[in-house]
Amino acid sequence: MEQKNFEVIIIGGSYSGLSAAMSLGRSLRQVLVIDSGLPCNIQTPHSHNFITNDGETPAAIAAKARLQVSFYKTVQFYNGLAIDAVKTQNSFEIKTESGELFTSKKLLFATGVKDLLPQIKGFAVCWGISVLHCPYCHGYEVKSEKTAIVANGEMGFEYAKLILNWTKNLTLCTNGKSTLTSEQIQILKNHGVLVLENEIDSFEHNTGYISNIVFKNGEKIAVKAVYARPPFEQHCPLPQTLGCEVNEQGLIKVDFMQKTSVCGIYASGDATTQMRSVALAVSSGSFAGATINKELIGEKF
Repeated sequence: MEQKNFEVIIIGGSYSGLSAAMSLGRSLRQVLVIDSGLPCNIQTPHSHNFITNDGETPAAIAAKARLQVSFYKTVQFYNGLAIDAVKTQNSFEIKTESGELFTSKKLLFATGVKDLLPQIKGFAVCWGISVLHCPYCHGYEVKSEKTAIVANGEMGFEYAKLILNWTKNLTLCTNGKSTLTSEQIQILKNHGVLVLENEIDSFEHNTGYISNIVFKNGEKIAVKAVYARPPFEQHCPLPQTLGCEVNEQGLIKVDFMQKTSVCGIYASGDATTQMRSVALAVSSGSFAGATINKELIGEKF
């Protein structure tokens, strides 16, 4: 790749980044998409609740999107990891792991988040397959099945209320002493939800499909699916390196135009919202692309 200077650099080439690239490509902008090829849903077998692509593999959706974006010749791709970023007076300078330098007038982070999975044997192998994050993405496929939630306190209570929409055969595993109130426990009991305080030892599974939760006291329960919301961190540290503010949840703060707290830097997709879905990532990326183009136009007048 000979070209080093671009109007826009997009870091993150999954759904949101590619959606932004398409908006900008159709706006005749010189765009570089930098992507390391490590999406957070890399082992999820199917993606759901995205109209026209329901049930496709995440990789297939991303590959189709990249192929379509590559039609726009003003958009170029760089397969690699961005490791450093500097804001100069009139541009941004991005350095990659292999030592290449690229500059742009505007910068979009569509880098997503990294889930910090608990040290429960079998959890990571099942994550995205039978240990699930979002019922809107995966709940239909395990409706009415024996299901568990690994959560505690207020989050566990609200999560259980939500998942009851998909299955009444539900157990809430607090993985240690419950921090639910007695009133919350009674409400869940009234709806048939069992609350277990036993500490979890491991998940028994077959190639990622869970069969049993095994507790440290030797007991186990049979389940077909588990819901969990582990903590996360930004997949890419560069937004904060450049001074972009994050909120209490660790998400990049953006306004209604997808602008961060740093002039010229935008963010979209999972890095900015707790509502993690392909459809919303695509939507925010498309909007960010249009916003960036409008700002570039405005700077000429």
